[in-house]
Amino acid sequence: MDSDGTQDARGTHADRVPRPAGPPQVPPRPAQAPGAPPLPDGSAFLTWLRTPRPEAAPGVWRFGHRPRPEVEPEQIPARQLISGAFIAFLVGWLIWSLLWNGYLGGWWLLPLYAMIPDSWAEPHSFGSVVVVYAYYVAIALGIMIGVGRLGRWSEVWRRYGVPAWRRAAPVSERPPEPEEDPAQWNQLRAAGAADAAERLATEARSGLMRDVDHARIARAWQGVRSGRHSLATFTGAVLRDGAAACLHPSGERDLPGRLARHDLVTGQVRLGTTADDPRNPYSYRGTGLALGPELLGTSLLAVGPAGSGKTGGVVWPLAESLCLHALAGRAAVVVVGGAGAGLGPVDAYDVVVRVGNPESVYDLDLYGGTTDPDEAAAVLAEALVGDLADPHPGGDSRRSTTVLAQLLGPYRAVHGRFPSVPELRQLLDGAPGPLGALRKGLTEAGQESLLRELDARERQLGHPGDVGGVLADRVALLDRPAFAGFFDTSGQSRPFSLRTLDHPVRVRIDLPERGHADASRILARLVLAQFAASVAVREDRSLFACLVLDDATGVVTPEAVRGIQRLRSANAGVVLTLRTLDDVPRALRSPLLGAIGCRMALSGLTPWDGQDFAEVWGKEWTEARDVTDRQIIAESPAGKAVHMLRRVITGNAPTARAVTVRQVERERWSASELAHGVPPGHAVLSLTSVRGEHAPPLLVDLRS
Repeated sequence: MDSDGTQDARGTHADRVPRPAGPPQVPPRPAQAPGAPPLPDGSAFLTWLRTPRPEAAPGVWRFGHRPRPEVEPEQIPARQLISGAFIAFLVGWLIWSLLWNGYLGGWWLLPLYAMIPDSWAEPHSFGSVVVVYAYYVAIALGIMIGVGRLGRWSEVWRRYGVPAWRRAAPVSERPPEPEEDPAQWNQLRAAGAADAAERLATEARSGLMRDVDHARIARAWQGVRSGRHSLATFTGAVLRDGAAACLHPSGERDLPGRLARHDLVTGQVRLGTTADDPRNPYSYRGTGLALGPELLGTSLLAVGPAGSGKTGGVVWPLAESLCLHALAGRAAVVVVGGAGAGLGPVDAYDVVVRVGNPESVYDLDLYGGTTDPDEAAAVLAEALVGDLADPHPGGDSRRSTTVLAQLLGPYRAVHGRFPSVPELRQLLDGAPGPLGALRKGLTEAGQESLLRELDARERQLGHPGDVGGVLADRVALLDRPAFAGFFDTSGQSRPFSLRTLDHPVRVRIDLPERGHADASRILARLVLAQFAASVAVREDRSLFACLVLDDATGVVTPEAVRGIQRLRSANAGVVLTLRTLDDVPRALRSPLLGAIGCRMALSGLTPWDGQDFAEVWGKEWTEARDVTDRQIIAESPAGKAVHMLRRVITGNAPTARAVTVRQVERERWSASELAHGVPPGHAVLSLTSVRGEHAPPLLVDLRS
């Protein structure tokens, strides 16, 4: 045994041989400390970066994608193809045998006799032999070409020959040319930042660069090209920090863990695989299905019952992708859901607001960070009573907005801040003490216009049509002991405001759905209203902003639908999930499905929900083929033998087929198919990009 406990490779006989005495052999010094990980290798990153990503239709996973034809080629059954090729070979062999043995006469040799001089006939010369056998070969080739076309030998070769082996074998990509290699950062070299490009190329080869680093530095370079940053600042950061340059404010370069497949070059996240189903276009069948900001910019609505995979198969992969985009400086994301809904670890976010949890570090700003009383009143009215507004055209919450503005403006003028939840509840209830104190403060400050607002509010108190009581009842849902430490306006807490969406921030808001369902819906409407108002006034719209709402029950209001329609122009979008469309008022279902660009129906949908999706997806012209087969009965022995041969070749009985082809218009997906024809773990998804490109409803396997 050696010193390390292994047996000598020379065997036991060598152990009996006496060895000369001498100094002990010192083993060589190891290259690295025991147990240390191997040095990083950049081959995996370079392979990922150099993988082709061709342009493709919306929703296709472009990483390593191989385009398919638009129309499915005609596929001959294997049994029929092989049988036909073999029979064609026998026919060719028979024809050649009949010719060679003279059973068909010598007429086929007449062209040869016409070409050969009489002097070559006797004795046979070398030239005559060559010409004769060349003629035989030409005739044989002609017969082979004819029977080969008849027996589809070329199709047999493509399906079972060397071309099929080449398609099945993995294709080894050749390294790209230096001027086309993305790892060389040629754009930086062309702009005069050759030193920075060489530093980044070295970091990539040594394995010190990740996909998030590449995306983040590419985003910073776009800022240089657009003029937001200077070239000197960018170059200095790259030369100083290498792949860690231009870090996210959190200092993180990746998420704690990943569950989905991401490609930050194209910005896509893979959700599943398009099923190989006749209802899917042939070009989509078997391809990966992925979403990115160019599709989420038109918003996404996913409808499916509990357990259909909305959160685990759709919401969290999209939230994870948006968090990676935020680390790369490309996006700002706000994820809203119930506590414990499975929206990722706390370490994956910069801000975590746990409403109703005393351990929450951050608070939620009830007024969205604005200082304008009218804007604050509009957003707060939408959150409190937006679901009570008339969903028909012309119906809105302007009366509620006016009532809140009559109180918020005077209160801010006196106290320099907006009222807290208990104070706002007292003002809406018309308590004499708070209203009297507010009147006194306005009188001392000489705010005559605001005094008129307060007078108008006091005159409306107690009238039958006054909405102040309804607002007070809704505010009372937030004035609970569980929320005593939240919605503070005195400046003693750390409130989060959606005004920060100008920066690549990752936010998660946990709602107290258990025991406070009504309050959670108010807060969800509040976040959606603040999000729509904030992204519309951003100065830098190159940063994609997205709100992911895990459960949108009671959130869809007339104003929310109008806000979603305006998000596309602001480079923003929302992701909404619903258990059923019955959670949306009947009058708002069609406007909601019309405002959303990407619509997903998961398995387990009800026929009533399927009817709404079928209507919005519309109909298409398709070719209907009515085939009538009539079996042919043979009476003669020869006919029966021919029929038996056809049955052996095709596997079917001989029939006379009558085909009627007509153009009909039918639904892309009917309500019955959506309710009963979508397998578990699957979904039907239609897509629309911000550029107006469309993808028809696709059957997608979310588990692959």
